[in-house]
Amino acid sequence: MGNADEYSPPKVWSPDDMGGKFGGINSPTAGARTEKELPRGKHPLQLYSMGTPNGQKATILLEELLQAGHKGAEYDAHLIDIMKADQFTSGFVDINPNSKIPALLDVSNPDKEIRMFESGSILLQLSEKFDNAFMPKHLRPEILNWLFWQMGSAPYLGGGFGHFFSYAPSKMKYPIDRYTMETKRQLDVLEKELAKQRAIEGKKYLVGQEYTLADIAIYPWYGALALGNLYKGSKEFLNIEQDFPNVVNWAKHIKERPAVQRGSVVNQTWGDISLKERHDASDFDGLFSEES
Repeated sequence: MGNADEYSPPKVWSPDDMGGKFGGINSPTAGARTEKELPRGKHPLQLYSMGTPNGQKATILLEELLQAGHKGAEYDAHLIDIMKADQFTSGFVDINPNSKIPALLDVSNPDKEIRMFESGSILLQLSEKFDNAFMPKHLRPEILNWLFWQMGSAPYLGGGFGHFFSYAPSKMKYPIDRYTMETKRQLDVLEKELAKQRAIEGKKYLVGQEYTLADIAIYPWYGALALGNLYKGSKEFLNIEQDFPNVVNWAKHIKERPAVQRGSVVNQTWGDISLKERHDASDFDGLFSEES
């Protein structure tokens, strides 16, 4: 059936301001747009990020490492405001040529600084640096399965469902239906896995009896979605409470961890509890109530 608003692609595409929340920021070219050096703090690890789900993966792991006693995981978390195009400055592009947060510099050896980008790569490299933390050897294959599942699946949730449900300049039925279908399918993947494992072992985590990188990677996206903290109105729209109770219970359990609570607010400039930058553990003082 014809549609008066149907789009007919030109033979050669050219960029235009698409409108919406990110329309004026995105570009079809890579590289730096402005010259600006990045700040440096005093700690071995220098994180440049924002408190989005991908950024939270890194800060949650860093806070978990510190809580587990890995003093070498001390870090400075510098805010990269993606709405102000900080990710396109020359200093940031030197660390991540893809201009996406998070990006991390390991400066523990001044003669050989190590750059890390892509959240999954950061999780793996930090785990390996600190004695394979949250990656027990006997669970490694399964943890990697879920880590790479998350890396491949989340773009459908964030760039697909989240974009068209929350950020696009107008509501369009086809893309919302398309990405809602896939988001609910992904939630059902988690729901069935959690239900199966809970029935077998009564466990509270995704892999084995232990809290692992799989939980750390998946929680900021799918846990936040299950708890209604990702896109306004999406919890009801996706009927999460009724359709995915095991995902909700898993998310509530993960959220109780003090390191998760701390890591979830670092580099955020919004919300009731937020920490724009983190340079010392004392930065969290007074931020959470005793009940948190």
